[in-house]
Amino acid sequence: MDIKTLKSKGERGFLDGHFLIAMPGMADTNFARAVVYICAHSDQGAMGFVINQPQQMTFVDILLHLKVIGDEDAIVLPDAARSMPIQRGGPVETGRGFVLHSDDYLTQSSIPVSDEICLTATVDIIRAMSRGKGPAKAALMLGYAGWGAGQIETEIANNGWLTCPADETLIFDRMLDGKYNRALALMGVNPAMLSMEAGHG
Repeated sequence: MDIKTLKSKGERGFLDGHFLIAMPGMADTNFARAVVYICAHSDQGAMGFVINQPQQMTFVDILLHLKVIGDEDAIVLPDAARSMPIQRGGPVETGRGFVLHSDDYLTQSSIPVSDEICLTATVDIIRAMSRGKGPAKAALMLGYAGWGAGQIETEIANNGWLTCPADETLIFDRMLDGKYNRALALMGVNPAMLSMEAGHG
């Protein structure tokens, strides 16, 4: 199941444009202390991106791997491109890159995921970003998180996730450390209290 299929259904699931915030007792280690932005949700399933797990790979590494730039070009990259963190978007298709970005930059393959945010998974946007001509706000992920029909609803019912409306500022915040606690703060939840409550379950 991919985002085009989910979006083409024309349905908006109740989790579209929401964060999933992993509970302390999350059994799946892929999602320990994860904050997931859900891009598409329908009765067919759900797709989203973890927005707070760093990758070892750098943006320069990706540009060199895709042959967008040569070694000699790496030193003249714009600072914004050089400092962009690469995130682990989820455990599915981890070799594939995805860019969540503001809607001020679009290609023919860009898919709107909300009124202000788009998803593009082609090299064009990487090339534009390397020249400082890409979107004003962007987050680059390798891989994504996906759930089959009814799976995410079951996980929420089993107390695996908290949910709240997504916050664009948090999605594009490059400071990945502490993003989990900041997501909980959107809900007025103190992480220490959450841990205590989980311990009494």
